[in-house]
Amino acid sequence: MAGQELMIWSLALGAIAAMAVARLLEAMTNPSQSRLQGIAYHLTVFLFVLVESGLASHAAPVNPRLLLPAQVLAGPVCVGLSNFWIRGWLNAAQRDRLMSAWLRVTAIVLPLGGLACLALPAGQQLPAAAALSLLGGTVTCWLTVRAGLLGDRLAPLMAAGCLLTLPAIAGLYAMALHLPLGLAAQVLVAACAALSNGLTGQALWQRDRHLWRSWRTDPGAPRLDPVTRLASGAAVVRRLLKAQRRRRRSRRDGAALAIVVFDVERLAAQAGTAGVNELFVVLASRIQRQLGVVNPVGRYYDCCFVSLVETIHSPGWLRTLGLRVATSVRRPVRVTAADGQPLELQPDVGVGVVHLNAWSASEVEDILHDAQRMAAAARAMRSRAATMDPATGEVVPVEQAQLGPRRRGHAGRVRHA
Repeated sequence: MAGQELMIWSLALGAIAAMAVARLLEAMTNPSQSRLQGIAYHLTVFLFVLVESGLASHAAPVNPRLLLPAQVLAGPVCVGLSNFWIRGWLNAAQRDRLMSAWLRVTAIVLPLGGLACLALPAGQQLPAAAALSLLGGTVTCWLTVRAGLLGDRLAPLMAAGCLLTLPAIAGLYAMALHLPLGLAAQVLVAACAALSNGLTGQALWQRDRHLWRSWRTDPGAPRLDPVTRLASGAAVVRRLLKAQRRRRRSRRDGAALAIVVFDVERLAAQAGTAGVNELFVVLASRIQRQLGVVNPVGRYYDCCFVSLVETIHSPGWLRTLGLRVATSVRRPVRVTAADGQPLELQPDVGVGVVHLNAWSASEVEDILHDAQRMAAAARAMRSRAATMDPATGEVVPVEQAQLGPRRRGHAGRVRHA
């Protein structure tokens, strides 16, 4: 490797390492699973570029018997791990079944395919690994574009990073195969590798910052409810309007929920205003945990929380959704009373669930009105969750509504970022 080539790849690896160090410093001050996964992603890209570019063998003597298997496995393993992490970063299990399935399958198949490449003759191993890595990268690029079309604001940056990954993979495997690459071509490949890593890191940083802003406790934030830190009033309506537009574009079934807390005066008499506020904070946390941060949840007014689930897997899934949310918010809440003593409050709640079919053109205000009406009706029901029976048009408990079977494989909790 000539001096200029050494400088090019050293700069590329330095840029990748800088992103990893920045994420590491961020994780040290505010650790989270997403940040740790981001660090692992940057380190994986660093090792991939180090092995395929030939810089590893230039920096220190490497046994050729170990170098070839490492170069064969580096691409499929790197792309497979990336797909595994991207599935969580894009909330694929919540947004889209097709995207979730493809990312899960490729995360498993690509590393296994890399191992299978080792069984080929020595001259065919690297070309096969390169083709497998490019195929996996193309699938990833397509799925991130699909996530952007479904309304994920994180996806466009990540899709751009995935697009730049393709020439980087092709060029790095060309170098591993000792194909003649000019200095300009190597500069282009190194730039694609560094930019791809940088764009993905920027997307992850924006995602973490968005989540932090959603939960920070700045009392002056005008769009947040001062008690629950959820969107409030007009802000939640705007978020629901945007979510409804995305849902119409994707032509997928969805659901709107209203969770109404009744008899707040009784609770205030028992625990005081501070105790009631503490109760609302706990209820907001429970609702957000059940529905996930990908679905907008807000405090419509003092005693009413609303949310729009952009994608449901089948109408029968509304039954599970309504019962799960109702069960969660009905649990007793331990608060501090006005005299400083711990007190257990039993919230009186009702959950209204409105099915939004793929062709629904209802306005958000009408949807929220129907959801609140069903929540009020749910107060008299044992399960405290109500919806409209499509067969009769009557408001009934969700467990009695003729919604059809729930598809198997989606009975788990709604996942969050």
